[in-house]
Amino acid sequence: MDLVSESARVASPRYKMETPTSNPTTGTSAVSSPSSGSNSGSTTPSRYENQKRRDWNTFCQYLRNHRPPLSLALCSGAHVLEFLHYLDQFGKTKVHNHPCPFFGLPNPPAPCPCPLRQAWGSLDALIGRLRAAYEENGGRPETNPFGARAVRIYLRDVRDFQAKARGVSYEKKRKRPKPKLTPAPT
Repeated sequence: MDLVSESARVASPRYKMETPTSNPTTGTSAVSSPSSGSNSGSTTPSRYENQKRRDWNTFCQYLRNHRPPLSLALCSGAHVLEFLHYLDQFGKTKVHNHPCPFFGLPNPPAPCPCPLRQAWGSLDALIGRLRAAYEENGGRPETNPFGARAVRIYLRDVRDFQAKARGVSYEKKRKRPKPKLTPAPT
């Protein structure tokens, strides 16, 4: 998932949302990067915060490299799906297709030409981090493209297909209620 160059990683201690600002006197526009002041300089960000920052920078870089370039305000669930498809080329999980003789086998006996893809769990965690980063960078929850219905449906379909391809049915883990302790009779 980490597609950001080493120089971009060291650029700032917190991720930043670039917002274009224009100068009315000269008619030129510049990019300002307001930093989030919630993290003091003496503490180091957690592993989760670092990963969230890298993922956010990667997504923003993807939007800048998109043809035509997209601003975050114009980003929709469809663009998030394009980004997830783009990330599949860097995946490490073998996902067997229907015509593959190993489709549905949890431990295939031989190699096959089926593609490597991003694992569902990785995509689900990535979307969670990007969803949080979007809102931390000034995005409104109701316009969050990472929470779009199409993205949720895509993640569910990926989860179900990858489970079938491995021959393992996916069952959601349910939280069990804690047993009530009764006082011991004395």
